Amino acid sequence: MDFADMLLTVLGAGLILLMLADVFHTLLYPHGSGPTGRAIMHGVWVLTKKVRGRASSAAAPLAMAAVIAAWASLAAVGWALLYLPHLPEGFVYGAGVPQRGDFAEALYISMVTLSTAGFGEIVAADPLLRLVSALQAITGFGLLTATVTWILQTYPALNRRRALAHQLNLFREAAGPKGLSALDPGHAAGLLESMAADVATASIDLVAFHETYYFREVDQRGSLPANVSYAQQLASQAEQSPNPELSFAGRMLHAALDGLAEVLRGRFGHSGTTSSDVFDSYALHHRHRRADEPED
Repeated sequence: MDFADMLLTVLGAGLILLMLADVFHTLLYPHGSGPTGRAIMHGVWVLTKKVRGRASSAAAPLAMAAVIAAWASLAAVGWALLYLPHLPEGFVYGAGVPQRGDFAEALYISMVTLSTAGFGEIVAADPLLRLVSALQAITGFGLLTATVTWILQTYPALNRRRALAHQLNLFREAAGPKGLSALDPGHAAGLLESMAADVATASIDLVAFHETYYFREVDQRGSLPANVSYAQQLASQAEQSPNPELSFAGRMLHAALDGLAEVLRGRFGHSGTTSSDVFDSYALHHRHRRADEPED
């Protein structure tokens, strides 16, 4: 094996490791997503905003599909580069199959093996290559399982965030202009404590499922960016209450909201020295208000 072949082998192994690391960080690591997936999700989000003037509700699903395609491409190209230095001598060809030693041939073998289709007209002859092919087939099956798992774990997190936004809307409609003063203090305290737990869950979901940030809600009632400022109003009103139970619940909700703002500031680049500033930026990104446009 000459230097060029060694370079191809190292490059191919690097692409495979990049794919595996990205899948690991996205699915198994509890604090975010891999660099490739994060870059694609953010890039599609920014691109749709520039093209349409606002982020499309289809941007995040399309970005997830692009991430899955990137994983498959990294795996296919990576293994193709491993096979390329050994073509055609390292493989057995079926009758009538032309023997070629170019990248297209290596990519075809890689894709067939990755998809576990295994047509059998071109098979590895070298024992080490046979082992590599088997490993790729296992990885291909694992990649399919990983993509299904990723999709299935994303939407429950989205539903929890939507439920919190709907809860805030229902609270606003039921309480009316009086807000917390329309409720019994003990009852109001219980509701705010439950709300604080839901806000904390939303913060954890944004950390663990980084991609959920890029889902834009069409229905404003289910949009947390459009409704989180009302939770701040409730927390401030509760903190000023002479009832110690309600005041404590207000402080809990405020602490949970500050934690959410910290996640938005640290992980998604929202500017602002206060939580209110961060939430304004969050609303601007997702509700697509102009910076000089008053809130609803």
